[in-house]
Formats: sequence, C-alpha cells, structure tokens
Amino acid sequence: MCVQGVRKIEMSEEVGAPRSPSSAAGGQVPFLHKELCDCDSVPAKCKCPAAPSSPVPDNPQLQSRASLDSVIGEGCRIQVIIGCQVRREPLDSTERYTRWINNLTPGQLLTQVFTSHGPTVIMPTWFCSREWFCHVGKFDEGGKGVPEDLLFFYEHIRKGGGVFRVDQCLLQYRYHPQAATHSVLEETIWNHRVRFLEDRALKHWTSFTIWNAGKQGRKLYRSLSPANQKKVAAFCDVDENKIVKGFYTYQESKERRKPQIPIQHFRDATPPFIICVKLDLTGGGFEENLATLDLKEGLDYHHFN
Repeated sequence: MCVQGVRKIEMSEEVGAPRSPSSAAGGQVPFLHKELCDCDSVPAKCKCPAAPSSPVPDNPQLQSRASLDSVIGEGCRIQVIIGCQVRREPLDSTERYTRWINNLTPGQLLTQVFTSHGPTVIMPTWFCSREWFCHVGKFDEGGKGVPEDLLFFYEHIRKGGGVFRVDQCLLQYRYHPQAATHSVLEETIWNHRVRFLEDRALKHWTSFTIWNAGKQGRKLYRSLSPANQKKVAAFCDVDENKIVKGFYTYQESKERRKPQIPIQHFRDATPPFIICVKLDLTGGGFEENLATLDLKEGLDYHHFN
C-alpha cells in the first residue's frame, strides 16, 4: 500500500522503453548522474537520481534503510541495487507496466530482466553504494539515444549484482514530454536485449524452444547469432493456423538449404523456453497455459516479451 510522504518526480515511462528524463537545462542525463554521484556531498551509500531535484530530507526511501539493514546482510548489500514500488500520475497510465514493476516477486527481480519493460526496479528509485556504482562502471555518456540506465543495469547483473525492492510505494511520477526516453530507438533497445539474453541465458543451453511462432518469435530467431539460431529446436504456439503449417522457413538465411524450424503446440514442445508472449494481456489465458507445464522460471524458461 502507498504511504504518505511519497516523493514526486517528473519522468517519462513508455512501456517497453523505460528511460530517465533530460534535465530542464538541456544537459545529458549520464553527465548529470556522474556529477551527482561523484560530488563530495553524496554519502558513501549514494542514491543515483533520475535528475536534479530539491533535497527531500524526510524522503521515505531514506527512512527505509533501517528496515533494509535487517533484510540484507552487510556483506551483500554493497552489490545490490535497491528500489521501491511506485505510483503513477495519472493513476491509469501504463497500467500493465505499473502492475509489473510493483508486483514482481523477489526471485523475478532477477529472472525477468530480459523483458521489454527494462530494469526490474525503476531507475529513479535506485540506491546503491558508491563503491559498487564505480565498480560497475558508472553511466554511459554516449549522449542522446543511449539507454544508459538499461546498460548500467545489465552491467550490474553481469558483475553479479543483486536487486531488492522495498515493498512500499515511495515514488510518484508523471509523464513529461521532454524526457530523454523519446530519443532512444526501439531497435536499439531490442539489440541490447538480444545480446544480453544470449550472454546470460542462451550460452548455457544446448537447445531451446521459442514460445510464439508469430511476429515477435520470428523476429527473435532472426536476431540471434548463427550459433544460437542452430540451438532453436522448435517454435511453439496455441494458434492452430500457425501449428498446421508445420514449420517456419528462414528465407533470409545465406545457407543454400534454408533452415526450417518446426512449429508445435506448446504442450508438445520441449523446454527450456524463451517466451515471446506479453504478460497480462490475455485475460490470464497464457499464464494458465504456462502454469499447466509446472516449470520453474529462470531454469526452464525466461520471459522475453
């Protein structure tokens, strides 16, 4: 439940491309992050803010640190990004995304890092130690069009970092049309996501099934490296029109004999799965189908929706 004293911040949140806002002065977001986290006034356990804002001495996020101390051991806390639940203004904006970001289980904060929603705790809520922030490598200062928060989050995961969420609504934020999110191309995000998926999950699998024989599943297949394309044992789906075709032919392949990947019903397919079906869009139908297979998230499947 949301508590009183919620901090307000202006930011943009497009489902599928969550990004941090530009400063009112027109400076680049990564530069602002660097300046704020490098300055002498920032304590050793620093917060990485989305943009400059007036000090909030009674910020509920800071008050939550005492409770975090009892949950996370001192040794591992240094490598953790800590976020919180959020509330939207207006309340009905990006409803699916807001439900997702607020209701992920502790385990899903790490297993659902491949989805189009981006980091599993939103960047304006992040706390981490200065030592860990510098170890990860700070923010990419490439400027306009660089998804610096996503890249930092991925590098944080690659280096063994953890993710924790305070289950209180401590931040309220609203849409703002000058946000830097609008300069980040969807294809840029897609390419980073695919490479991260290959690096973190697919390299450990000898074969896998892509759940979705439609547009998104085929796009993922075409985006994979040749080595990972060869690991795709099949597509699976519930759409009989796709299943009855029997296979998908990769016409863009440079091989003389074009690869043909079988299309199966999901009940006949073999895990592990990369799932390219969006959550919370089918009235619970997809989630019920997945539950019937009694699989373990992060081991038998990953969401890439």
